[in-house]
Amino acid sequence: MSYLPCVEIEPQQPAVASVIWLHGLGASGHDFEPVVPELGLPADLPTRFVFPHAPQIPVTINGGMVMPAWYDIVGLGGEGPTDVDGIRRSADQIDALIEREIERGVPSERIVIAGFSQGGAVAYEVALRHPKKLAGLMALSTYFATQDSVALSEANQGLPVFIAHGQFDPMVPEAGGSQAAQALEGKGYQPAYKTYPMEHAVCLEEIQDIAAFLKQVLAKR
Repeated sequence: MSYLPCVEIEPQQPAVASVIWLHGLGASGHDFEPVVPELGLPADLPTRFVFPHAPQIPVTINGGMVMPAWYDIVGLGGEGPTDVDGIRRSADQIDALIEREIERGVPSERIVIAGFSQGGAVAYEVALRHPKKLAGLMALSTYFATQDSVALSEANQGLPVFIAHGQFDPMVPEAGGSQAAQALEGKGYQPAYKTYPMEHAVCLEEIQDIAAFLKQVLAKR
């Protein structure tokens, strides 16, 4: 089995939980690596962080330039036709990483799927359709690209979801986050939705909220 190349941060003790975190367009798995020590997760919650690198593909919005991308994008903030096939292909690759975590001893219900911007659109697809129960979903500065086509999994109907967005985001307007929250509510989920006085980025307050969410959904049961 071939997997996407990943940056992996191992805890000091054997991992009992995992976070698979997808970067945004044109970035890499190293993008959110510096956030991990800032989360301050407790020693009794040893968590492996897996940051996959997106494949290199041509991206229409950038003149067909080849760059790291989870799927093709035609317009900013999800405007224009959605590359559903591309999102699903990337979701399949993340599914394989979930299975690898399970093989490494982390139960599916202790795996969180996270994504920023373009990676967040894939994270929605991965987490909501996954046939095995997951711990949670974090959707950061993103939009719900496949809200009309995702095949919802019964196992994850009660999935905890944390949505975060910048109030001044010029790349993915804040409406994308609020619309995603509304769409999830319409499907029976109860997402937590928070905004921050920032642009297309991550801020300290958000990192603190991410840490609290992880502690909550990954706590030993």
